[in-house]
Amino acid sequence: MPRINNIVLVHGGFVDGSGWAGVYEILKKDGFNVSIVQNPTISLSADVAATRLILDVQDSPVVLVGHSYGGAVITEAGTHPNVASLAYITAFAPDRGESVNSLLAHPVPGYPPPPILPPRGGYLFLDREKMPSAFAGDVDAKTAELMAAAQVPWGLEALQGAITEPAWRVKPSWYLLVTDDKMIPLPAQRQMATRAGATVVEVPGSHAIYVSNPRVVAKIIETAAEGVPA
Repeated sequence: MPRINNIVLVHGGFVDGSGWAGVYEILKKDGFNVSIVQNPTISLSADVAATRLILDVQDSPVVLVGHSYGGAVITEAGTHPNVASLAYITAFAPDRGESVNSLLAHPVPGYPPPPILPPRGGYLFLDREKMPSAFAGDVDAKTAELMAAAQVPWGLEALQGAITEPAWRVKPSWYLLVTDDKMIPLPAQRQMATRAGATVVEVPGSHAIYVSNPRVVAKIIETAAEGVPA
């Protein structure tokens, strides 16, 4: 099959699309047309709508990429006819009727929970002092500190939004397993990737692997674009 040239990147909770900068630059240099969704992370339905706005204007098939909560977004939005394949970057891949909230309700024994503070006004934040080590443990200290200071409020409606028709059931998928992730434990990543029948690549790194090691993230996206096993 011919290479897919269009890539759409979807960020997760607590952050915005600017974190994809390194991945974007690599993919652009390698000749891909790249779009980045700035999903508002207020509700799953709104984030899916924001993603579909970008998918609507693509002129050829797309690899739809999601990091973290962005995996839930691409799972719901990925049934769009312009989506050829999915790439999950240490991301949630819920099944029909599941949400990020329902997946978090079953913590992996032996792994500490992510440092999410009690909700305020319907939104969640990470503990600012703990976010650098929990979310971005291999990101340079200055950047990790900025990420903690610039957190985007994550709406409870986004966390609680349930999947209707999971795209991974009908579209081929790839999954980047990240071994040192302290937000989504490795066993949880592995279970979701296996259930989705994804082609899996496993690498060391933190939850913010897309910031700390954009080259390995770009590589799995490009592999998905070629449509061959990683």
